[in-house]
This record gives sequence, C-alpha cells and structure tokens, in this order.
Amino acid sequence: MRDTKYLEVIKAPVVTEKSQSEIANGKYTFKVDSKANKLEIKAAIEKLFNVKVKSIRTLNVKPKKRRVGRYTGLTNRSKKAIVTLEEGQTIDLG
Repeated sequence: MRDTKYLEVIKAPVVTEKSQSEIANGKYTFKVDSKANKLEIKAAIEKLFNVKVKSIRTLNVKPKKRRVGRYTGLTNRSKKAIVTLEEGQTIDLG
C-alpha cells in the first residue's frame, strides 16, 4: 500500500484529558475510517509512525442528538482505535 492509503485509514489523534493520561501507559487513541479493520489500522500505525503495535481496541462512536434553536439533528458517527504500543515505543503527536 502507498502512504496515501495509510493516511486515509488514520484520520486524526484524539486529544482529550483521558487520552492524554493513557499515553503514560503506552496507549494512543486515534479517529479512524469507519470501514477499517484492526489489521489495516495496525499496518497504518506501524508504517506512519515507525513503531511496533502490541494490540488494538476499536469502538464505534454512535451519533449524539444536537439542537440549534428549533432545528434538531445528529452528529456524525465515527470509529476510534485505542492502540497499545510495545514496551519502550512512543509516538510524538506534537
């Protein structure tokens, strides 16, 4: 696969207080393509960041109801991947 294919799988890192506290344990959270499986995510992370992945947990984020004035709607659904790296491996997200 080309690097552009890997960039389509990994969309963005998730930057929240909880995800930042998990970095100390070697766990990084990314928004990924909703159709990507664990093998594709693992290959993309290893290729883009040059690290070894120990395990991956994925979860589908359901859309939430939002309202602006009298108009109601839903947020977009998405998929997140929590990637655990091998001991001693790090990713620089900054």
